[in-house]
Amino acid sequence: MSLFNSIFGSSEEKKESVSKVNWIPLQSMGQLDELTALSNEKPVLIFKHSTRCSISRFALKQFENEFDLHDVMNAYFLDLITYREISNEIAARFGVPHQSPQLILIKGGKAIYDTSHDSIDALVLKKYIA
Repeated sequence: MSLFNSIFGSSEEKKESVSKVNWIPLQSMGQLDELTALSNEKPVLIFKHSTRCSISRFALKQFENEFDLHDVMNAYFLDLITYREISNEIAARFGVPHQSPQLILIKGGKAIYDTSHDSIDALVLKKYIA
């Protein structure tokens, strides 16, 4: 490793941050049926994230820092760039217009709360869990 890289770090190195959220990757249409059914037992959260957007990255990190509802709900993470067709199906199925970043709370098979961009707030989300 060169002296420059040891001081400033390599552009090839990626710093992995550990999330406080136990995200379940949302990667197939079949999972939408599963999470809809699961939402009859406990609330389900979907976080739609664009890996190309700095606003989305900021909203995600802020949300992860505030989130403490692990035992109360299942949290799904959707990479919009890779799985755009799933995002489109979420919009159609739950009647929630597509946004990015976006937080959607599903309860009893229906979207009961959604928000996007700088309105994403884990503390506000708590008000919808009862």
